[in-house]
Amino acid sequence: MDELRAAREALASQPTARALAGGGTRDAQSYFTDTLLKDQNGRELRFYSDVLKGRRVMLNVIFTHCDDACPLITRKLKAVREAMDEDLAREVYFISLTSDAERDTPEVLKAFATQHGVDSPNWIFLTGARADMDLVLARLGQLGETPEGHSTLLIAGDVPNKRWSKIRPDAPVEAIAQRLQLMGLPPVAGR
Repeated sequence: MDELRAAREALASQPTARALAGGGTRDAQSYFTDTLLKDQNGRELRFYSDVLKGRRVMLNVIFTHCDDACPLITRKLKAVREAMDEDLAREVYFISLTSDAERDTPEVLKAFATQHGVDSPNWIFLTGARADMDLVLARLGQLGETPEGHSTLLIAGDVPNKRWSKIRPDAPVEAIAQRLQLMGLPPVAGR
């Protein structure tokens, strides 16, 4: 409970994005933050500028010591990727964020990615200092009190067009792939 309170306090101390009259923010970088994290290859990446900016993404939260939902969802997302046509599969970035920053080092994430056959250029596993991961997960609405307490909801995003969608992990593979494809279509006037 103290960790959750600390994460909320850290979140509150961050520079806030400019609020719009109807809600939301004008500046995605301020909202998502450019928190410095590490990928499964040990590269330092800024969360918004290097990971999200200009991309269509599928985000999920994992921890590598999970024997239940995390491996199942990783396998499902691999199947989603395989169900996409080649162009869409090259365009969509899968971003798996750890909820267990203390144990999930880049090396551990790399082994997890390799074990599940998803260690590829368009699949990024992220870790970092616990406070940094808590901040990013809180901004995504995915922060749990414990690593096991994270949300299993998937988050699809078309970052340049500011379109976001939460998807249940039990949705059919084809439906998830179709949602990612439809996110890339031009907006319909009046919506």
